[in-house]
Amino acid sequence: MPTDDVLYLNDLAIKPGERVLTRLVISKLPSGTVIDVPVHVIRSLEPGPVLLLMAGMHGDEVNGIETIRRMLRRNLLQPTRGTIIAIPILNIYGFLNFSREVPDGKDVNRSFPGHPRGSLASRVAHRFMREIMPLVDVGIDFHTGGAARANYPQLRAVLGEDETTDALAAAFAAPFTLHARLRAGSLRATAHALGKPIIVYETGESLRLDEPGIEEAIAGTLRVLHHLNMSAAPGPVPARPSIVCQRHRWLRARYAGLFRAMVKLGDYVEKGQVYGSVADPYGAQSVRLEAPLSGYVIGFNHMPVVNQGDALLHLAVPV
Repeated sequence: MPTDDVLYLNDLAIKPGERVLTRLVISKLPSGTVIDVPVHVIRSLEPGPVLLLMAGMHGDEVNGIETIRRMLRRNLLQPTRGTIIAIPILNIYGFLNFSREVPDGKDVNRSFPGHPRGSLASRVAHRFMREIMPLVDVGIDFHTGGAARANYPQLRAVLGEDETTDALAAAFAAPFTLHARLRAGSLRATAHALGKPIIVYETGESLRLDEPGIEEAIAGTLRVLHHLNMSAAPGPVPARPSIVCQRHRWLRARYAGLFRAMVKLGDYVEKGQVYGSVADPYGAQSVRLEAPLSGYVIGFNHMPVVNQGDALLHLAVPV
């Protein structure tokens, strides 16, 4: 992979010191409208690593999109060495339709490495793997909580297996750092198999901007750039050390009804503490919910109407 010479992407030859916006054509809508993915490539004159910054894998996850947009707008992505590839929105289809999926109903982040003649999600994944992944050394994939579930700012990575990933996670220094297993078909798992570490940042709730989480994402990215020697500036100092959690678990509803929480995102919950209740909508009964373990609330379901098995709280257990 060239980092000190010409970089080839989308039939373009991008030289050191150049800044290019190119568009990967994915397909067309039934109306004939072309769907393409804008890709920013920002190269230093000095050789160095290639860092991927990507968001919008799920079209309704706007916080990552806004994170990359702000960094581009504020001219924060100016590497002193190496190359930055920034993709604010991968799933243009979902973005246009306020949707997590593409029109065929499939999840792009369960479709890697993709296939040129597969489903639409598979084709999006394949184009990314063909054009972008061969150029990348390391990456940050920005996500947001799905549906009505909100996430406290957190980083997810496989911890304790390789020094590069651990160092990236430590440099990003999100409020919480979770040991997260790889999921088949995800970008992170596919990149891991190729020896290319990608860390995942999560914050907020779909279709809603989370200002503190966006600023945490920008600060963490600047710290990663400094860690990779791609920036002379060290980035903002974290407000507190990252809380590393090897275990985390969603607490799920045992009963259907109306969920009312008695805790909020970021709170520490003790084992046996009442964290909420589920009541029937007719006033006949209400069941108090007790935490089966102690941990920090890093995920929260804002939907008051729940069915059995629905996720209510995501608890992370610190090391």
